[in-house]
Amino acid sequence: MRLQIRDDRQMRSLTGLSLTQFDILLEVFTKIYHQIQWQAYQEGILAGTRQRRPGGGQKGALPRMKDKLLFVLYYFKVYPTFDVLGTQFNMARSKANENLHKLVPVLYQTLVHLEVMPQREFATPDELLEALAGLDTILIDVTERNYRRPQDNQEQQEHYSGKKKRHTLKNTVIATLEKMILFLGKTFAGHTHDYTMLKEEFPPEQAWFELVKVLVDLGYQGIVKDYVGDEIHLPHKKPRKSKKNPTPSLTDQQKADNQALSKIRIFVENAICGLKRYNILVHRFRNHKESFDDDVIGIAAALWNFNLSY
Repeated sequence: MRLQIRDDRQMRSLTGLSLTQFDILLEVFTKIYHQIQWQAYQEGILAGTRQRRPGGGQKGALPRMKDKLLFVLYYFKVYPTFDVLGTQFNMARSKANENLHKLVPVLYQTLVHLEVMPQREFATPDELLEALAGLDTILIDVTERNYRRPQDNQEQQEHYSGKKKRHTLKNTVIATLEKMILFLGKTFAGHTHDYTMLKEEFPPEQAWFELVKVLVDLGYQGIVKDYVGDEIHLPHKKPRKSKKNPTPSLTDQQKADNQALSKIRIFVENAICGLKRYNILVHRFRNHKESFDDDVIGIAAALWNFNLSY
């Protein structure tokens, strides 16, 4: 059994890409795949171990490069179990797992080659400005996704999100007004506060936001005080109820300011929605391979940038 793509709509449903985008990605994916295969072959020869020349041997259940790319994109988009994935691609569950983890690094390198992979860290404010390439506005938010319930009590506490009332993983997202994901932070356990994540990845000691306009939500209380910058915009917070102010509310001007801010910040929400077109970030994350939880969100972000760029 092999997936048969009939039209553009079905391709988008199964891979998140159009037929044209799939073909563009396939060309580079094929090139990177053969480079990796040839490099492994050469390293094996130098190490003195017996190596089969690339292209030799049985072709397996994914004989064509098109099948390989469809296989890995389908997994990200639909996120089936390996039993289901193996059935749909005519292979055993264990072979489905093996093929996936062989092909994911190829897809990752393909997206890096296409220059659509978001930055994962900045060493200095100058690197941030260079990545902005002349843009002067950034939108900061956090995306949260479901995670399996850890067996260890300490890990359970670390991953439990009071906001979502479940165990989660979190990443900081910095997007532009064009909805491109410029920066994707490392993966944190769900109990970590949004602002704590930002301060760890962008230490306030450096003037990260001195020359850019920054828009954030109320999860970043304290950013105006801690960071250097005249263009850091935070929504007005509704005052607390008290005896002196039994019916607290924002002024009409404050409400208008918040509305104007939300009309711009919606673009980072759109970018996060673009990430979550891939069900691997929507359903509870089941995989156990080390660092795979971080790799998948990086690939999903790059695929969203690729979708916008092509």
